[in-house]
Amino acid sequence: MSLRSVYFIVFLLVMGQCLLAQKTGVAANDRPNVILIFTDDQGYNDVGVFGADDIDTPNLDQMAKDGAMLTHFYAAQAVCSASRAGILTGTYPNRIGIHNAFMPNSKVGLNPDETTLAELLKAEGYATAIFGKWHLGDAKEFMPNNQGFDEYYGIPYSNDMWPLHPQQGPIFNFGPLPLYENEKVLDTLTDQTNLTTEITERSVDFINRNKENPFFLYVPHPQPHVPLFVSDKFKGKSKRGLYGDVIMELDWSVGEIIKAVDKNGLTQNTIIIFTSDNGPWLAYGNHSGSALPFREGKGTGWEGGQREPFIIKYPKEIKAGITIEAPVMAIDILPS
Repeated sequence: MSLRSVYFIVFLLVMGQCLLAQKTGVAANDRPNVILIFTDDQGYNDVGVFGADDIDTPNLDQMAKDGAMLTHFYAAQAVCSASRAGILTGTYPNRIGIHNAFMPNSKVGLNPDETTLAELLKAEGYATAIFGKWHLGDAKEFMPNNQGFDEYYGIPYSNDMWPLHPQQGPIFNFGPLPLYENEKVLDTLTDQTNLTTEITERSVDFINRNKENPFFLYVPHPQPHVPLFVSDKFKGKSKRGLYGDVIMELDWSVGEIIKAVDKNGLTQNTIIIFTSDNGPWLAYGNHSGSALPFREGKGTGWEGGQREPFIIKYPKEIKAGITIEAPVMAIDILPS
């Protein structure tokens, strides 16, 4: 058996510990917390340790040094809704009828009869939250609070599905972009500049409030999906223009979440995963990411459409600084 196969088996065993603990009566405070950070349209080559030399990602680079990076990780599909359905249910998206991106006011969504990772963990006493982009149906029965999440803050679909879309009128007729807190619309977004900061602050607060109990925190950032927005603290900071600034802010967000875990003494017993839903949307030129050295990007069956950066940190079980080359797919996470 090759060393990379051994590492892959270790990875699956580690991911399975969460559910194993539930079935064997392990005390609540010994069950691992799970944090899944899921960016939108980020390319394989948009993280330092995966080859980016024009964007600084110190927190993700350090996370890889402290844990493991997977070089052959594949999203469930090369488009938003289908990819999210796969990672949350552990099923092939086409099997459950999701093969594209849902539009606003869609009559369909993630079937409530499907079991999500949030529902599995909530049933075993975990606090669950999603802060960011949902995009699995915006009718009430499909929304996060009916899919296993105790708390929700974010947008129901992609951040470009609003009146400022460049093809508004001739092709699309989008209404205002709503910002939700649980089932209530808090506001309509006309400016997304501070959304990454707000999602990060909510995530840190959730960790602080749940340090005594096991939790599942899902952070599906709306960025770097176009239109790109970045707060003033990162504007003009990267060598790759606005797109690079956005990636730097997402890296900062990862760092803030890790700091909150460490501050609360949860480091050893928290699984932190970072990846993206699909490859970069290359149609947007310098507002899109890079899948190099792979061909194509979002919406295609080429490597660049589904091969994603993946980093996992779990000091209690994963040796620091390892690289896993065995192929792994997003649908492997839940059943493992």
